[in-house]
Amino acid sequence: MQTINIIDAPKHVNERVKIGVWLTDKRSSGKIAFLQLRDGTAFFQGVLLKNKVTPEIFEMAKHELHQEASFWVIGEIHEDKRSKFGYEIQIEDIELIDKSEDYPIGNKEHGIDFLLDNRHLWLRSSKPQAMMKIRDRVIRANYEYFGSHGFTKIDPPILTGNAPEGTTDLFHTKYFEQDAYLSQSGQLYEEAGALALNKVYSFGPVFRAEKSKTRRHLIEFWMIEPEMAFMHQEESLEVQEEYVAYLVEKVIEDCSHELEVLGRDPETLKPFTQTPYPRISYDEAIDLLQEGGLDVKWGDDFGSPEETFLADHFSKPVFILNYPKSIKPFYMKNHPTRDDVYICADLLAPEGYGEIIGGSERETDYDTLLQAVKDAGLDPKDYAWYLDLRKYGSVPHSGFGLGLERFLSWITLQDHLRTTIPFPRMLNRLYP
Repeated sequence: MQTINIIDAPKHVNERVKIGVWLTDKRSSGKIAFLQLRDGTAFFQGVLLKNKVTPEIFEMAKHELHQEASFWVIGEIHEDKRSKFGYEIQIEDIELIDKSEDYPIGNKEHGIDFLLDNRHLWLRSSKPQAMMKIRDRVIRANYEYFGSHGFTKIDPPILTGNAPEGTTDLFHTKYFEQDAYLSQSGQLYEEAGALALNKVYSFGPVFRAEKSKTRRHLIEFWMIEPEMAFMHQEESLEVQEEYVAYLVEKVIEDCSHELEVLGRDPETLKPFTQTPYPRISYDEAIDLLQEGGLDVKWGDDFGSPEETFLADHFSKPVFILNYPKSIKPFYMKNHPTRDDVYICADLLAPEGYGEIIGGSERETDYDTLLQAVKDAGLDPKDYAWYLDLRKYGSVPHSGFGLGLERFLSWITLQDHLRTTIPFPRMLNRLYP
């Protein structure tokens, strides 16, 4: 008899096997009991017939096995065309490992606050598990894409002495006698990497010290940040759309069941694998918004209503190009024919999920960048090493950042993310 995981059941039809499981639910009727089982790889049903097991096993299953009890099941795998998984186990024996009494997350509706407070247990439920598996597939697809396109992964520091967008919303600490901050981006270090290795990327946690109660801003999230030497903005946009389309394609291919568990029809994602994505300028976006009746003027940053309107107008991810300098960071490249906008772009996801990528061509001129640092109210001494990149063999270079949680929210249509192992609520709550 072989010990297997539930996910391997299709390979063992009509074989007697042993599986370590937890009970998620059960029901019984007379001489038969149905146990809903999980083992971390999949969910399926165990069928217990009274005349096929000892009286003690049948009574234990009916009266002693409660939600989240752990045990071994021994039995034969059968096909079950009525279930989405397609297989079940005809149970012959049960070996109890540990009882579970009064599990707090019952098979009923719970408020999001309750679930977030119990996230260490909520992770066992089908929807959080589906989200984690999709997240894992996106991460692997991320490595596949960049690995096959000549990128080198580098790891910028999490504790940093400066920041790409100022220090107002950063977590402050002391690094011995120096001020230090939890990183909000690895971009500046990525630029140093690109000028050494041509094409690089990082993938890691970043932090924002802002108390947000929207899905659009998280205190802690994971960011993928590529940086590419000898590359202008238009070429970078082509990389961005190809990369996003690749991630979506791999989720459709390998996580269709998980998408359905979360209520996302995989067919609705297929249009997002088709490139190129539409491109419009910030100026054109303002015109569209005003024609649509939104109260917005040139120079305003876009919030959720504006981004939703623009993305839904195209029903696909859309690039908004060349934002005003006043609403973008200092390191972006000046436009060649205008002094009021940068060469930059945001990629907006449809269906109300907003910006999933922000990127730009980077300023390459030393004097121009130095002045931009000063104009931003930053101390040039803190950015001396960054300015050095413009002194020794500066080249055109571009980059972007994709927020993993925002991307996952969009492709799974989730308002409440279930993507991190839990920490105390005050430290790492993912707000609705």
